Amino acid sequence: QVHLVESGGGLVQSGGSLRLSCAASIMTFHTFAMNWYRQAPGKERELVAGLTRAGDSTNYADSVKGRFTISRDNAKNTVYLQMNSLKPEDTAVYYCNAQRRPYRDGRDFWTEAIYWGQGTQVTVSS
Repeated sequence: QVHLVESGGGLVQSGGSLRLSCAASIMTFHTFAMNWYRQAPGKERELVAGLTRAGDSTNYADSVKGRFTISRDNAKNTVYLQMNSLKPEDTAVYYCNAQRRPYRDGRDFWTEAIYWGQGTQVTVSS
């Protein structure tokens, strides 16, 4: 059974920083693109940052560009989200997401899969 466990959330003042971590119990972690989503009260879940399985390409929501950085350590099966210059509007539950589209890598064929973490609360006070 696959588990994604987020940590690092909490309460921080505006302008502060937090580092979220997501530890994945996935034997084939390196085959997954990893993403961070967030959902604020009364709003839809939105993609905050994404990172390819090779770690060679990232994408960010416009609202966090220049402030947030996503990274991964495949040796530790962990993905991180460094959040700097936090604003009250960053307040949300942050979710770790692992996605894999079907692809072939040599003689290996990887099937589609998607997993979610349980979320970690980030609250930014003004």
